[in-house]
Amino acid sequence: MRAIQISVIGSGGEWEAQAEEVGRLLAGRGCTVVTGGGAEVMAAAARGAKQAGGRTIGILPGESPDEANEWIDISVATGTGHARNLAVAASGEAVIAVGGSWGTLSEIAFARRLGRPVVLLAGGVAVEGEGFLRAATPDEAVELAL
Repeated sequence: MRAIQISVIGSGGEWEAQAEEVGRLLAGRGCTVVTGGGAEVMAAAARGAKQAGGRTIGILPGESPDEANEWIDISVATGTGHARNLAVAASGEAVIAVGGSWGTLSEIAFARRLGRPVVLLAGGVAVEGEGFLRAATPDEAVELAL
C-alpha cells in the first residue's frame, strides 16, 4: 500500500523549527513528506521526517538530482525552474504551508486549483479567502492535513 504523501511548502530560516516538527509528525503518522528539495523549510521538513524514520521526496527546479538537500530519499530533477511548483503541489494529497514567500504562494494557488486541502501554519504567508485550513501549531497542521 502506498503511503499518504503530504507536501510541505514554504521558505524562511526562521520557520525551520516548525517545519522540522511538521516533518517529524507526518513521518510518525506513516506519511511520505514531499518538498521542493531545497534549503530552509524544505530541508527542515525532510530532516524531521528522516529523524522520525520517514521517507522523503524532493522535486527540484534544476536538472540534477544532486541538487537535493541531504535528507531527500527520492530526488526528482525537473529542469523546469519555478514551474516545478505545480509538481510539488500535485504530489501531495494535502499541502502544509510553513512560512513562505512568492514561490509558496504559487504552490498554494496550484494546490487549491487542483482541489488539494491547504493548511496554513499561523504567522506564514497571508492568504485571504475561503477554502484554507488554518493551524496554530505544527500538531494542528498535521491533524488538519490528514
